[in-house]
Amino acid sequence: MRGIYVIVDPEYTNGRDVVDVVRAAFEAGASVVQLRDKLSQKRRIAERAVQIQKLAHASGRLFIVNDHADIARIIGADGLHVGQGDLRVEDCRIVLDDRQVIGTSNALLSEARESERSGADYLAVGAIFSTSTKADTRPAGLETLRSVSESCATHIVAIGGINASNLESVVAVGADSICVATAITLADDIGAATAELVDLFEGAYR
Repeated sequence: MRGIYVIVDPEYTNGRDVVDVVRAAFEAGASVVQLRDKLSQKRRIAERAVQIQKLAHASGRLFIVNDHADIARIIGADGLHVGQGDLRVEDCRIVLDDRQVIGTSNALLSEARESERSGADYLAVGAIFSTSTKADTRPAGLETLRSVSESCATHIVAIGGINASNLESVVAVGADSICVATAITLADDIGAATAELVDLFEGAYR
C-alpha cells in the first residue's frame, strides 16, 4: 500500500470515464485506487468496481471500495474504506473475507487510536490541508498526523489537500502513503500528474 493512493470520484474527473482515469493512474505508478461514488445507484457502482478490480489485479495494485461493504465483498475488492459515521470495523469484518483490508478516516488522535484498537488495517488521517473535495471534512493538520505516527503502529495514509507543493512535508511527519484526489483526477494529463507525485514520494520516503 505504500506510495500514492488515489481517490477516484465520478464527480471529479472532468467528465472522463472513471475506469480510464484509474487505468492511467495505475499505469503511472499509483499503488492504490479507491472508488468513492456518493451519487450513483449501487448496481452502477458495482459494475465500475468490477472493472477497476480487474485493472488492479492485472497491475498488481490494490483497489479499495468506499463505504459499501457488500459491494467490496461481492466483487472481491482488495478492501473497504469507512468513515467515522459508517459501519464499525468490527461489523465490516462480518461482511468481508479474511484477506480484505479495512481502512478508516480519522481527524483526531483519539479516533486513530480507537480505529487501531478495532483492528483497522490502515488509518487515513486528515484533512491535512484545506480541501474542497468533501464538504464535511474536518481539519487534522500536520501535528495530528505526527501524533498519530508516533502513537500508532498501523499503516498511515495522509489525506486532504496534498499536492506536489506540500507532499514532502507530509511524508516528513510520518505518512506511509499519500492519498490524493483532484490533484490527479482533475489534471489535464493524469499519467503525468500521478508520475510526478510518485517520484516526489519515493524521493521523500527514502
